[in-house]
Amino acid sequence: MVTQRQLLEQGRAKHAFDAASEAVKRPDKSDYKSYTKKVPMLIKTNGLGATVAFMNSKGKAYKTILDNLESWLNTDPKFSAIYKGIVGEGLVQKIMNCETTNYRALTTEALAYLGWLKRFADGLIKE
Repeated sequence: MVTQRQLLEQGRAKHAFDAASEAVKRPDKSDYKSYTKKVPMLIKTNGLGATVAFMNSKGKAYKTILDNLESWLNTDPKFSAIYKGIVGEGLVQKIMNCETTNYRALTTEALAYLGWLKRFADGLIKE
């Protein structure tokens, strides 16, 4: 019997695998691989809102990782109702205006998803 937690983990893993598989085709794939390792620590150090704002301002590989994260948040049933259609600076605004419990849940979900993304980027992107 498959539990809700297993389904969520499988969903994260599949989405992250698909995203990392697309990143292999990018000219900045080595930056993408490197940044997937840095972003979780940026979130832990600076918070999700500041990290999302930073990623949005940097563009290129950071923007791609942010797009992957936003896509997952719009796919995940827990967050899709709240964050549906939010992209770029809209996500920053939504994060800054959400309740503390939602912010914590969103941060936890972002870190869980980025953990998968980091693993797959590390495994699929050869330098």
